[in-house]
Amino acid sequence: MSLRRASRRLPHRRATAVAAAVVTSLVALTACGSEDGVSSGDAAGYVAGTGQITEVPEGKRVAAPDLAGEGVHGKELKLSDHRGEVVVLNVWGSWCPPCRGEAPNFAKVSEDLADEGVQFLGINTRDLDVANAQAFDRTYGIEYPSFYDPSGKLILKFPKGNLNPKAIPSTLVLDREGRIAVRALKPLTEEELREIIEPVMAEK
Repeated sequence: MSLRRASRRLPHRRATAVAAAVVTSLVALTACGSEDGVSSGDAAGYVAGTGQITEVPEGKRVAAPDLAGEGVHGKELKLSDHRGEVVVLNVWGSWCPPCRGEAPNFAKVSEDLADEGVQFLGINTRDLDVANAQAFDRTYGIEYPSFYDPSGKLILKFPKGNLNPKAIPSTLVLDREGRIAVRALKPLTEEELREIIEPVMAEK
């Protein structure tokens, strides 16, 4: 190959490398979890939430799927066991920075509402080693149970476009009949968390 021909190819290769690096950086900045259920185990490749909180009127709510499976700490869990209670369902991963940011808020509010007919549950996803999820609970004082869902199979049970938890973190509030009343596609402050739970608690 002549030096002239080789020199013509170098700028193209450099441009390709720079473009790939930019794409990688953008993905890392905008991502914590995706709706495709593909295992990752780190923060790269996640899909950021929209910052949207959606409240659903009682007459338009749909039932959440009856999730069942093993918990992070080995106990079998079933969502339908909590019918009659308001359920706060949080999708999280120990590798997800926004999940770590909101965890103290969930720990505090879940403790405050433990005797008020409100059950918190988690869905831990894309943690390929359950020990990481267990360490997360210990670090942030999370006392409520979480499903262990490393491949995202439980998340995929929610119909797409039907208030599914398609970002990580996502939070759903289910009414006493097991229907989706609220969906939040963002990390929640303590105040926001209380604000989405209390109206559902007030329903008779």
